[in-house]
Amino acid sequence: MPIIRKNTKPMQPARTLCLGFLMIIIAGALLLWLPFASKGEGSTPLFDCLFTATSATCVTGLVVADTFTNWTLFGQIVIALLIQVGGLGFVTIITFFNVAAGKKLGYRTIANAADGLTESTFQGGRRIFISIMKYSMIIEGAGAVLLSIAFVPQHGFYGVWMGIFTSITAFCNAGFDLCGIDGAYGSLTGYARDPLVLLTVAALIIVGGLGFIVWENFLNIRRTNKLSLHTKAVLITTGVLLAAGTLFYLAAEWGNEDTLGGMNFGEKLLNAFFSSVTARTAGYNSIPIEEMSDFTQLGTCVFMFVGASPASTGGGIKTTTLLVLVMTVVSYIRSKNDVELLGHKIDKLAVYRTLTVTVLSMLAMLVCFGVLYFTTPEEISGVQCLFEAVSAFSTTGLSAGVTAISGVIGRCVLILTMYVGRVGPVSLALSMLMNLSKRKNLVLPEGQIIVG
Repeated sequence: MPIIRKNTKPMQPARTLCLGFLMIIIAGALLLWLPFASKGEGSTPLFDCLFTATSATCVTGLVVADTFTNWTLFGQIVIALLIQVGGLGFVTIITFFNVAAGKKLGYRTIANAADGLTESTFQGGRRIFISIMKYSMIIEGAGAVLLSIAFVPQHGFYGVWMGIFTSITAFCNAGFDLCGIDGAYGSLTGYARDPLVLLTVAALIIVGGLGFIVWENFLNIRRTNKLSLHTKAVLITTGVLLAAGTLFYLAAEWGNEDTLGGMNFGEKLLNAFFSSVTARTAGYNSIPIEEMSDFTQLGTCVFMFVGASPASTGGGIKTTTLLVLVMTVVSYIRSKNDVELLGHKIDKLAVYRTLTVTVLSMLAMLVCFGVLYFTTPEEISGVQCLFEAVSAFSTTGLSAGVTAISGVIGRCVLILTMYVGRVGPVSLALSMLMNLSKRKNLVLPEGQIIVG
């Protein structure tokens, strides 16, 4: 009797990641579509639910309806859960699919699926999942307590939920807020002079944006007795970006009476620092974005494009990608044969990935920008369209007002851009093209081409 062999080839990790996010977005949209998820009569339009679910799962923060005024407590809980899953997505989704299939989870599986997860500091999938969930809950819990101290005196028991919700969204770099209780679409502008709120939110954003690999390195510092190259690169780049961003906002908005102009020096420094933190994928604002100058909005686009660090809750091309790009230029100018960073030679595949991520990211943003520019009303400037496109791709969530007035086509493109930005352009490309490149690498003759 012939033996029939079944095709049991497992789904590729990159495709699992992309499909996992898609399924969660659809499930979230259907839950938000339920009548009791909305405060108004009947249900929120399904398309608006889809947009909100995408923004929450992709930890972006762009909204077409104010979170407090439109959604009931049930709807707000659904959004918070989508943000939590999206923020910890590469672990929770891959773990879910592998556990459901009865398979064990290894680091290589996750590394291949997670866009930017490149350093093996974890020892196995189960440990990754437990470590991330454990410390995420501890950090979010501490943030919720501190934020509740500020919210409860103003809003009573509901302030506790505001603290929990804001802590989750800040740690996951999402940018959703419940401050619509004081005025729709206000974000944290009502707390521009409250150091407790702004510094707590900023701390949560920074910790979430450093990445789980950095956490593990610090937790094991006694055993390893050193910081890894990845951790050093993340800390250096993050520190430089935070300092540069703070100085940039201070200089650019110092005399603008609609933003920093009416504040004293301490308040200006606090809000400039907060703007520097939140611009890199978090999506909160303590000063009005629409009142910023075009120059400031363009500078913010640069910070949003860079984003957070690999294996974190944030988006963007990532801090290490920027550092490798800079060091590639520096190494070439210094006539080095290899890219050097902190006394180490960077693998050429990492350099290729850096260039690929950067080019694909710019392409995605340019497409989004083009569609928004030609489909939004004429009073919207090109700078505002670019700002919205970069914000969507980098999963930042800061808005210059384009999302609110964009049509169906514009919002469809924003949904796709947020999705691509969260799963990663490389992971998405791999998930679609992996079956088209079966041919093994061949040894080809060397060719000469003039560049530059």
